[in-house]
Amino acid sequence: MSHHTNLRTRLGASTGSTPADTGVSTDARAGGGPERTDGATFAGEGLTIGYGGSEPVIDGESIRVPPGEVSALIGPNGSGKSTLLKGLANQLPIDSGSVVLDGREIHELGAKELARRLGLLSQENVAPGSIDVEELVYHGRYPHRGFFESVGEEDECAVRDAISLAGIDHLRDRDVSSLSGGQKQLVWIAMVLAQETDVLLLDEPTTFLDMHHQLEVMEIVRTLKEEREITVVVVLHDIDQAARYADHVFALKEGAIHARGRPEEVVTEELLAEVFGVDAAVEPTERGPRVMPIRARHEPED
Repeated sequence: MSHHTNLRTRLGASTGSTPADTGVSTDARAGGGPERTDGATFAGEGLTIGYGGSEPVIDGESIRVPPGEVSALIGPNGSGKSTLLKGLANQLPIDSGSVVLDGREIHELGAKELARRLGLLSQENVAPGSIDVEELVYHGRYPHRGFFESVGEEDECAVRDAISLAGIDHLRDRDVSSLSGGQKQLVWIAMVLAQETDVLLLDEPTTFLDMHHQLEVMEIVRTLKEEREITVVVVLHDIDQAARYADHVFALKEGAIHARGRPEEVVTEELLAEVFGVDAAVEPTERGPRVMPIRARHEPED
């Protein structure tokens, strides 16, 4: 049985809450039940983002993320995907422009309030010393507690649900340092899920993972799309994953958003040639466009 089976049942049973106050609702596309309400609105307007005195990596770009959906940022190495995500997450200073969450600029929000609304899973994660899995996941609850407040029932429920959704119940007592790379990634995802934010940003969550753990991670992303009102933005190297799991795709090239739209609109043979420099065949399937690379394109010599 999949780790993610019957998520609605688990959440309702563990919290004693109704779908209205857990953020869990029926996805109309799955058939039956009320249509899911929109998630948080999240956008960057006129963003210029760089690193110190060098030329900006992102120069005057705007991005409006469809609420309650999964949006994927794709593009070749150096195209600005992670830089854009870090700017949206307030992890990298913005030279100009603004990031707006539900009508408020994020720089107006206090650190804890922002952490309650927006979660980030970066590429660089280091566990503090010797710590077990459950204790690390509890770190995701810090925005919801005062400095001297002890763990409450709401925290326990959130951590239990996050561990269950990430499929790591069997690891909860293990030391994080003893885990494989794929297992650690699931633990970090559980921690950011325990944060219970309205917007979740994931920076290359499947990179360096084996196929099994890549699929586990992307199944979690799909579950968030189908079961919770969370707006997700994920940086992906794998175009097939983006086409299969994302509702919306932004393709970046040299710091600019070259194309945006549904996967079937963006992932085309023309775009793969223009943005990625590859000749490929793109075949439409029920699970989104499937990319079959043929050859790398080479720039003509001067």
